[in-house]
Amino acid sequence: MKSYAFCLGLFAVGMAAFAESAAALDWPQWQGPDRNAMSKETGLLQEWPKNGPPLAWKIKGLGGGYSAPSIADGKIFGMSTRGEEQVAWALAESDGKTLWVTPIAPPVTQRMQQGIEGPGCTPTVDGDRVYVEDMGGNLDCLNVADGKIIWHKNLVRDFGGRPPGWSYRESPLVDGEKLICSPGAPDAGIVALDKLTGKTIWKSAIPGDRGAGYCSPIAFDFDEQREYVNFTANMLVGVSASDGKFLWHYDKPANRNSINITTPIYHDGYVFASSAYGAGGGVVKLSKESDGSVKADEVWFSRNIQNHHGGVILLDGYLYGANGGNEGGFLVCLDFKTGKVQWDQRDSDPHTPKGSIAFAGGRLYYRTEKGAMLLLEPSPKQYIERGRFQEPDRSRSPDWSHPVIANGKLYLRDQDVLMCYDVKAK
Repeated sequence: MKSYAFCLGLFAVGMAAFAESAAALDWPQWQGPDRNAMSKETGLLQEWPKNGPPLAWKIKGLGGGYSAPSIADGKIFGMSTRGEEQVAWALAESDGKTLWVTPIAPPVTQRMQQGIEGPGCTPTVDGDRVYVEDMGGNLDCLNVADGKIIWHKNLVRDFGGRPPGWSYRESPLVDGEKLICSPGAPDAGIVALDKLTGKTIWKSAIPGDRGAGYCSPIAFDFDEQREYVNFTANMLVGVSASDGKFLWHYDKPANRNSINITTPIYHDGYVFASSAYGAGGGVVKLSKESDGSVKADEVWFSRNIQNHHGGVILLDGYLYGANGGNEGGFLVCLDFKTGKVQWDQRDSDPHTPKGSIAFAGGRLYYRTEKGAMLLLEPSPKQYIERGRFQEPDRSRSPDWSHPVIANGKLYLRDQDVLMCYDVKAK
């Protein structure tokens, strides 16, 4: 009996380790497990065949939108506009088969044409619940198993939110028992809700804030204090996670058009932020004062990293991301500590035009807006390409949905279509 119990114990430990390992390879929210567009996955192809990795499956009929998928516990989640509804959906990770579709709200009437096809939120999966935010600020908590709505809020109606010109685009953050989102209201620039009930925990009034941006919040611990940081319409701002108290702001990376999209990066007491439209990117160093307040002192600022919305990766002390806005742009590499340009693909052949970026298995996955998918070996010394392919049957819309890597698969969404490529090393 003792040996039987011992074996059962080993089995339980093994199953727990397997479950933890599987979860670590999922991509359960915007920009992956840690909201930095980096996967911990290993054992992936280090170089692609001439025509790219093999296509595992491809599905059509998702509907319009730029929502990149999230992957958790064998399911794929996303958002779309289908006819007269904005919807959330779940697919089987194995083959893309539809599991459920939940109507959220009618489409938003948006004066601006860019992004009008549908939502941009990547659903946030937390245990048996998934959280979505549509273009009109409808925030819903759904049951992962069947898509039924558990609770509902609206950022405009319930908090007086000021939606940006291209509608709400953020992906809500789950941190412990809180759900964090950004209505952009005068007395509720950022709010914390009870993730189980939707009840308001606190509302943060941000001095000088002119409304919501398009960015998604991040969380980190600095000097024994947890903070939430997000990009509003006109500033990068940090607030206390415990009560929403305003802590600090940094204005220079915000552009005059209030089109601030790129998710900020935190590393070891430093915060990086960037936007396009003539602005740029910069790093601030945080420090806590004797009275408990927090200062954000600029370390450097550069117009050589005007990231539009493709994201930036921080890897081994170097930043990788696109530099350029509506006029176009190219992939660049900068020193995180100094802002010095290491290389710029504007000056190289082949050129690498602007796009979105992720990291997994020792490689950068870079998707250009015009449909080319690239595999790059990260190096601050030079641009090193290890594979590329052209996405088949492109839509007329730009490829703004970020690449997602989970459990040996690469996912690329192009509006109505989702493609799944096998990038596991054999």
